[in-house]
Amino acid sequence: MTVHLVGAGPGDPGLMTIRGAEVLAAADVVLYDSLAESSLLDLAPAAAARVFVGKRPGSPMNQEEINALLVRHGREGRRVVRLKGGDPFVFGRGGEEAEALLAAGVSFEIVPGVTSAVAVPAYAGVPVTHRGLSTSFTVVTGHSRHAVDRETDWEALAAAGGTIVVLMGVAHRGAIAERLMAGGLPGDTPVVAVRWGTRADQRTLRTTLAGLGAVELEPPVTIVVGKVAGLDLGWFETRPLFGRRIVVTRARSQASGLLERLRAQGAETVEVPTIEIADPADGGERLRRAVGRLGSYDWVVFTSANAVERVLAEIPDARRFGAARIAAVGRATAAALERARLVADLVPGRFVAEGLLEVFPPGPGRVLLPRAADARDVLPDGLVSRGYDVDIVDAYRTVAAHPEPALLEAAAGADAITFTSSSTVTNFLAVAGRQRVPAVVACIGPITARTAEDAGLHVDVVAEESSVESLVDALARRIGR
Repeated sequence: MTVHLVGAGPGDPGLMTIRGAEVLAAADVVLYDSLAESSLLDLAPAAAARVFVGKRPGSPMNQEEINALLVRHGREGRRVVRLKGGDPFVFGRGGEEAEALLAAGVSFEIVPGVTSAVAVPAYAGVPVTHRGLSTSFTVVTGHSRHAVDRETDWEALAAAGGTIVVLMGVAHRGAIAERLMAGGLPGDTPVVAVRWGTRADQRTLRTTLAGLGAVELEPPVTIVVGKVAGLDLGWFETRPLFGRRIVVTRARSQASGLLERLRAQGAETVEVPTIEIADPADGGERLRRAVGRLGSYDWVVFTSANAVERVLAEIPDARRFGAARIAAVGRATAAALERARLVADLVPGRFVAEGLLEVFPPGPGRVLLPRAADARDVLPDGLVSRGYDVDIVDAYRTVAAHPEPALLEAAAGADAITFTSSSTVTNFLAVAGRQRVPAVVACIGPITARTAEDAGLHVDVVAEESSVESLVDALARRIGR
């Protein structure tokens, strides 16, 4: 087996490399830093051991102990990922870990990561090189346990010209500025300091070299010194939901689309899954029998992507549908079908059961309706009234999840909460209570909104159509920039 020294990038999970994600997905053990984005750990198998080895005051492990742990797991034949913030070979002590593995005869692979030295300035709208301003850049650490590091010739860096990117330099920023000015850089040289760069809580401060020592900063900060710091090609912090913290209550298996959409709009997300998707009470036996006679139905009606996935998992060949036509309650459900190269014959303009009934052709005929065990009866009752014989089959159940108390407290301090089904409303209130509901409540559609209102919540946002895209757009209009 191989030990993989993986760069996790500077913070934005989207900056993890494809190779990094691949080795994480196959890991038996993950040793991770405090600077690695915690959501990246979800890429590892659920059974993988996750061991925190980040260096901070009071940390139980020093570098030698981390090296020994890597060697031990490697020798025992485990697939090991050492997940490090940024790039393992840019002030990440990855070289020391590689030396220890090499000396022990343990095979290893280096998976480079996107370094904060380049990514963080880019997210702040500052290119480290720019025609007419800088043709080079230097990356230097400002970290030292005592005074500013005397081994670094700051005066020579100042005389060399170009852009200077200082990592881990907050504690000694005043002394660093003095040394650079002593080397010839003017006091009015532009400086950009970026805290938590590439993350949703990124904060950018602009000052000068002379003023750097006086500004308030807390690590982790990337400092850019030079003429390029006078540029402001801002994009990241201008997104509609930047700086907003949004709670996602959807089941973890379903939340990726909503999370991605919110993050693309700049939001910081708090995942508080209040429901989980489980097998129906009979273990899926009735569903399997219904699928066995799929071609005998005139229509198969899908009301969720979960139902699509459950049915398709039982079908070895799409020809099993025979002459049966397919209806999808909305765009997300139709998209789940399309991923299996099945095109819905009927998708309503309003993505709710009532909308589907408005456009459904009159019977007679036979309909298979695979759905959640606790679904409303509006659709089957409506189909029966239109002359259809309806077979209702439980394809799955939504059951209550139990989020950790820390997540519930984080939710209470958020700017808004999103509910994507009635069950997310009732289950969130059951585990968190009304006192932890953020100021703004956003619902994916009128049915969910009605459940929230019946529970005593004030609903601020209802999506124009019952889709993730519409929900996020409506939320951005309500609380966005």
